[in-house]
Amino acid sequence: MPNLAETVQRRRAQWLQLEQLLAQLNSRKLKRMPGKNLTELSDLYRSACADLAMADQYRLSPATVDYLHSLVGRAHNTIYRSRHFQVHQWWDVAFRQAPQQIFRDRCVHLCGIVFFGLFSLSCFLALNEQSFPGFAERMLGKEQMEAMQDSFTEADFRSDSYARSLDQNMTMVAFYIQHNTGIGLQCFSMGPLIIPGLYMTAFNGSVLGASFGYMARGDTPGGNNFLEFVTAHGAFELTAIALAAAAGLRIGMGWLVTGGLTRLASLQRRAVEAVPVMAVSGVLFFLAALTEGLLSPTSVPYLFKAMWGVFASTLLVYYFVVLGYPTEPSRAT
Repeated sequence: MPNLAETVQRRRAQWLQLEQLLAQLNSRKLKRMPGKNLTELSDLYRSACADLAMADQYRLSPATVDYLHSLVGRAHNTIYRSRHFQVHQWWDVAFRQAPQQIFRDRCVHLCGIVFFGLFSLSCFLALNEQSFPGFAERMLGKEQMEAMQDSFTEADFRSDSYARSLDQNMTMVAFYIQHNTGIGLQCFSMGPLIIPGLYMTAFNGSVLGASFGYMARGDTPGGNNFLEFVTAHGAFELTAIALAAAAGLRIGMGWLVTGGLTRLASLQRRAVEAVPVMAVSGVLFFLAALTEGLLSPTSVPYLFKAMWGVFASTLLVYYFVVLGYPTEPSRAT
């Protein structure tokens, strides 16, 4: 095929030109290249991709095909791996796009109402033993109630005997990360099944609420120590659990409500939407574990722990509501 041979011969000049540009980038960063050279590099890269497709289609010599594969691969790695970290883009994703997406996510709304609604109701019922006798016992069981009493009766945070070293505190941080994220992953993994996910969210909210209500009674042994322990990190941990459940539910809605897409495409789309929710949940679990391991069990005055709890709650409101409330450009989008 003489025409094809002539075409390949003409294209070799551009291949060599692309090789020369790539060689220059070994000693000079792509960011510093003149705009003219960047345009030329982009054009040559696209042409080389087309030439590779042509070589495969017309079954050119293996040597030519291998050469083009290598050239296109080098150009691709040079262009796309040389992208520099841009702080303003990540800042925009973390502090504008993510909170606004979470703010308008109806799965977050539903899981938040279910979790915190049942948490508050269960806490109220367990706290008022005279009006609702036996509620805490039915929710928690005698063994769990006794275990919480014994644990927090012994946990006198202000005594020297309870003081822990930094190594011990960091060990507990690792334990809390594993334990807390285990609860979150349980809610997340059940979320795609929708009904089991909502049940798990409701169950965790009810049990945690009953635990808080029971330990908050004035006559419960260790109740004061329990409240001092959970004050600082509770807001981070509870919010993280609700967000993890919402991320799982968001994926589950992908196969239930497709919006005209195939079920696979819908699942992929919903999975992408769930990423910011799960990422924020992971950050909150980490903050909760740090607080729970380094501040909650220490002899620091309770006033400071309470102020930290207020700060954590204010921070969450600012992130999810103030930053999350859609601005005019985002509404238009």
